Amino acid sequence: MHLTDLRYLSAYLVPGCVAAGLAWRGPWAWLTPLFIFGLVPLLELAVPPRNVVSNEPATAGAPHHPFFDWLLYLCVPLHVGLVVWYLAVLARVPLSGAETAGLVVSMGICGGSLGINVAHELGHRSRAYEQRLAQVLLGSTLYLHFFIEHNRGHHRHVATPLDPATSRFNESFWRFLPRALGGELRSAWHLETERLRRAGGASAWSGQNQLLRFVAVQLVAVGIVALVFGWRGLLAWVGAALVGAVLFQLVNYVEHYGLLRRRTGTGAYERVQPHHSWNSEHAVGRILLYELTRHSDHHYLASRPYHTLRHQPASPQMPTGYPGMMLLAAVPPLWFRVMNRRVPAEQ
Repeated sequence: MHLTDLRYLSAYLVPGCVAAGLAWRGPWAWLTPLFIFGLVPLLELAVPPRNVVSNEPATAGAPHHPFFDWLLYLCVPLHVGLVVWYLAVLARVPLSGAETAGLVVSMGICGGSLGINVAHELGHRSRAYEQRLAQVLLGSTLYLHFFIEHNRGHHRHVATPLDPATSRFNESFWRFLPRALGGELRSAWHLETERLRRAGGASAWSGQNQLLRFVAVQLVAVGIVALVFGWRGLLAWVGAALVGAVLFQLVNYVEHYGLLRRRTGTGAYERVQPHHSWNSEHAVGRILLYELTRHSDHHYLASRPYHTLRHQPASPQMPTGYPGMMLLAAVPPLWFRVMNRRVPAEQ
C-alpha cells in the first residue's frame, strides 16, 4: 500500500454530503446531487485522463489487503446508519417540498453508490461474510434480487440480447429502464427455478428459492419501517430506493450501450472480451465508485478486487466520466448524437 492509496477515502465524500444535508437541511439538502452531477462532471471535463498505463493495476495493493477491504466493510454500518437517520428526519421533522425532494435524491444517490455499487463489489467475493454484507447493503436499497441476477445472469449474458441490463444500439434510456427493471426480476426468478430443478426438482415456490426468501425479508423490513416511522418514513425509503435503482440502471445503460458479442460456429456467444464494455479512466469517478469505471477489466476477470483492476487498451472509452455520461443518457437525442458514432461498427 502506498500513501497515494489514501485517495480512496474520498469515496466517503458521498455519504458525508448526505449527512450534511440531513443535519443542516435547507439548501444543504441538495448538496449530494450538486456534488455528484455538478462538480464531479466539471472536474472530469477539466482534468481528462492522462498517463494511463495499459494492464497496470490501479494500486500496488495485494488482492486482499485489509485497507482496501475495510474501506468496503465500513460502508455497511455507515449506509445503514444513514438510512435510519434519513427515515427519522423524513418522518418526524417538518420539511419543505424542496428539502424533502433534495434529501430523497441524496439518499438515492448514496444508495446507488454506497449501497448497490459496494454490494456489487462484495457480492463478487468468495468469502461468506462478504456476501452477507453485500446482502445487507442490497436489502437497505430494496434491491436484493440483484444478488442473484448479477453474477449468474448479467456476467453470463452481458453484451447479448439475452441480458436485460445490456442497452441496445439506438435504444433510449427511458425505453431501456422498464425493460431492465422487469427483466432483471424475471431473470432472477428463472435462475432460481433452474437451480432448484437441477438440484433435485424442488418447487420454485418452496422455501429453498432464494428470491422468495429475499422478497420475504424485504417485506418484513418494509413492515418494520412502516411501524416505526409511519407512512411518511415508508414512502421516503421507497422513494430513495427508486432513485437508487434508476441511477443504477443509468450506469448499466452507459456501461454496455450498443456493444454485442459475436456468435461462434457452434451458435454459442464468444467469451466476454474487454471491448464488450465501455471504460472511463477519469480519475474522480474511478475513486468515488471504487474503480467500477474500469468495467472492461471487471467483466474480463470478475474475480479481481476493485483496487487491482487494470486499464484495458482494447476497450472503447467514454468521452467523460460516469456522472457526465449519466446526465447525457437522460437526454436521448444528445446521447445518440455523442455516442452512436463511437460504437464500433464491427464487433
